[in-house]
Amino acid sequence: MRRQFALPEQDVDHLTALGLRWETLLEGNTQWLIIYDYPVPDGYNVSHVTIALMIQPGYPVVQIDMAYFLPHLQLKCQKSIGAITFQPIDGKIFQRWSRHRTTANPWRPGVDDLSTHLAAMIGWIEREVSK
Repeated sequence: MRRQFALPEQDVDHLTALGLRWETLLEGNTQWLIIYDYPVPDGYNVSHVTIALMIQPGYPVVQIDMAYFLPHLQLKCQKSIGAITFQPIDGKIFQRWSRHRTTANPWRPGVDDLSTHLAAMIGWIEREVSK
C-alpha cells in the first residue's frame, strides 16, 4: 500500500482499528486518503465502497470536507441523490458528495479528526436512505 504522506497517529490508530486497507497518495499538490472496502448501510446498490478523502494542508487544524465514493452510490429505491459530481482520483472517476460542515456543526480543531469525519459521512449516507 502506498504511504506518500503521513497521517496523524490518532488517524492511523483509527484506521488500524477498522481493519481496512488504506493508503495515502499525492496527486500533484493534492493529498488523498483512500480507504478500501468500507461498509455501506443497506439501501444502496453496493455493500462496500472505496472512499477517498482530500486531506488539506494544515489538517487536523484544517477540516476534512466531503467524501468521494467508488463505485458510485445509488439508492436501491431509485431516488436521486443530490449534490453529487465526479472527480478523477488515481486514474478512476469517484463520485463526490458535496456535504459540508455548518456554523451549527463546525470543525473543532483538537476534537475532530478522521474518526469524526467518517461518522459524519455515515450520517449523510443514512439520511439519504431515509428521505
